[in-house]
Amino acid sequence: MVSVRIKINYEGIRDLLNDPGVRADLTRRMGPVESAAVAGAPVTSGDYRGSIHIEQATTDRAAVRVVADSDHALFVEAKTGNLARALDAAGGA
Repeated sequence: MVSVRIKINYEGIRDLLNDPGVRADLTRRMGPVESAAVAGAPVTSGDYRGSIHIEQATTDRAAVRVVADSDHALFVEAKTGNLARALDAAGGA
């Protein structure tokens, strides 16, 4: 049996997770999710649908999310699952 030692380059991993190319790819992948969320949004006043957008963030890595931030977005999501369904509909975009 061959023994292999691996030394993980944590700084390199951190740099990769914060690379502008990674952020760009995540943003590209969220485009279809945002489109599906807007298309599937229930409309009473239009506030919820109009509040759906892509947000950029940085934690210990690049993060890109599709969010709805109207006052009643949590209620709509709990009742309809619109954002969750949009994520499923986009698949591996």
